[in-house]
Amino acid sequence: MIVALQVIQIILSLTIIALVLLQGKGAGLGGIFGGDGGVYRTKRGIEKTLHQATIGLTVLFFVLALVTVAITT
Repeated sequence: MIVALQVIQIILSLTIIALVLLQGKGAGLGGIFGGDGGVYRTKRGIEKTLHQATIGLTVLFFVLALVTVAITT
């Protein structure tokens, strides 16, 4: 049971990493020198879906981590 939970956590963590990397702001290193400008814009389409999926999987990962700790102690 514990091994299965740990494998699921590894898969979730890799998926979260991939989702975060896909959400690039597009500024790159230009943001260091003020290239972004801090303009607020709404998320639409696939960008919104990626954002919501990242939040959902992160919450799931956190809950799974708490369950794993509760089972092992």
